[in-house]
Parts: sequence; C-alpha cells; structure tokens
Amino acid sequence: MTIQDRPYPHAAENDVIVRVHAAGFTPGELEWPATWTDRAGRDRTPTIPGHEVAGVVTELGYGTTGLTIGQRVFGVADWARDGTLAEYVAVETRNLAPLPADVDFVTAASLPISGLTAWQGLFQHAALLPGQTVLVAGAAGGVGTLVSQLARDTGAFVIGAGRQAHRERIAEAGAHRFLDLEHDSIEEGPEVDLLFDALGGDVATRLTARVRRGGTVISIANLPEIARTDINAHFFVVETNRSQLMELVERVRSGRIRTFVGDVVSLDQAPAAFSSKTSNLGKIVVQVDAD
Repeated sequence: MTIQDRPYPHAAENDVIVRVHAAGFTPGELEWPATWTDRAGRDRTPTIPGHEVAGVVTELGYGTTGLTIGQRVFGVADWARDGTLAEYVAVETRNLAPLPADVDFVTAASLPISGLTAWQGLFQHAALLPGQTVLVAGAAGGVGTLVSQLARDTGAFVIGAGRQAHRERIAEAGAHRFLDLEHDSIEEGPEVDLLFDALGGDVATRLTARVRRGGTVISIANLPEIARTDINAHFFVVETNRSQLMELVERVRSGRIRTFVGDVVSLDQAPAAFSSKTSNLGKIVVQVDAD
C-alpha cells in the first residue's frame, strides 16, 4: 500500500459523499475478488481498500433521500468500489446509518462488518434463543468478541474457544467458559446448540463433535467438513443492513456491547500498520480526519 492523490469521488444516483473521519480495514479483503475488480469483473486497480466508515455527509447524489448534508453517519462502503481509506468516499445511501452524537467516529468505524456478521449469523441464520449454548471458535477476534457479547445479551450460555494467550480477552468479551484450543480436548465436553465458527479448518471440523443432534453450525470462514447428517450447517457472507446497524449502535450506546479497538493510526501510517506482523488484539482503525 502507498499513499497517493486520487480524484475526488463521484456521487452517483442514490449515493452520498462522506468526509471520512475514521475507517476500518479487514486484512482478508485483499483476497476478495471485488477488491480488485468492478461488478462486471473488470480490473479497477489501483484500488482504495477499506469498507468500514464513519464520517459526515458532504454531498448528495441525484435522487438521494434519507440522509442530509452535515449528518454524522457510519456503515459499509460498497464491495466493488473504492473504499474508505481516503479523505472522501462515495457510498450508497442504503449502506449507511445515522451515527448518534454520543458515539465517537473511531468506535463507529470498528463496528459495521464485525457487528453485522455477528448479528446476521446469530439471529438471521441460527435463530438464537435465550437459554441455548453457543460455542464461539475464534472468540478473541473482532467477530468473535461481538458474537459472544450479543449471544450473552440474548440470554445464551457462551463458551469462548481460542488460544491460551487470548483467554483474558475472551473473558472480557463475556464468555462464561473458556475452551483452550491448544491444550484442552476440544471434541469432548458439554453439548452446544450452536457452533459459530470464525476460524475454519481442522479445528472447526473437530468442534462439530460438540454440537448436539439437531444443532447448528454457522461459519464465516469456510464450511467445516461435516460427516454428520443430524446437524445443520450454513456458510454465509455478511450483507449491509441499515436497521441492523442502528440496532448495533444502540447497544453500544447503552453499554450492552462494545468493540475492541487496537491501534488508531493516521492515514499516512496505515500502510505500515497493515503490513506489520505484530499480533494486535483489537481492530486497527485509521483516523483520517480528527477535527
């Protein structure tokens, strides 16, 4: 990644231009085809990465309704267009939600993708109910910490699975019990109603042994190899949703959930921050405009 001057973005129909105050970045997006091509599959490099945004609306495209100039917003930039690691970004209005004045831009930029992924996995695809038991594989990550918090807030019992080094973070995110993936016998133990897999691979496959008959596996990594026919399994990719963003930010305001922000860097520090191999427990957020 390098810092370059790029043209001011164009607001198409139903777009707004957002002056970016803070932006989130997911390293995995560099492997997504849409990062490098447009919706027709045509090359669009050089590309601006980053899809999570918090900022202020500065311009409305033709026919745009629902937002106003000067309004604080947060949300997800479109997958197949230039992203949010910039001073300004064009975003479809439906992908943004109003940002209350008592939620800061850095917090808001760390919420959309992880929050929507956790929400959709638990409530849309798994239909989580109070009293159920949830096993979260990768419970220390951005998605895992929000899965744990939302599940606990719903009244579920949460088992957080991860490395011993991440035990404190998993507990901080609300897991009732910790499963050490390095030292514990992960196939044996109490049955669970739902396995939420943010890791994939062999570990996830082994953890399916803990899912009760009729239970569910939800994966955002890749669907584990499951020999059993008595459980349900579903892989999904997160989608933007304004009403869900508003539900999530209300839970942040009330203290029911929180995000775990790691380093907060300036735009010119972003290339070094994202190429660093240092373990960083917490979302890296780029603070573009600190005004």
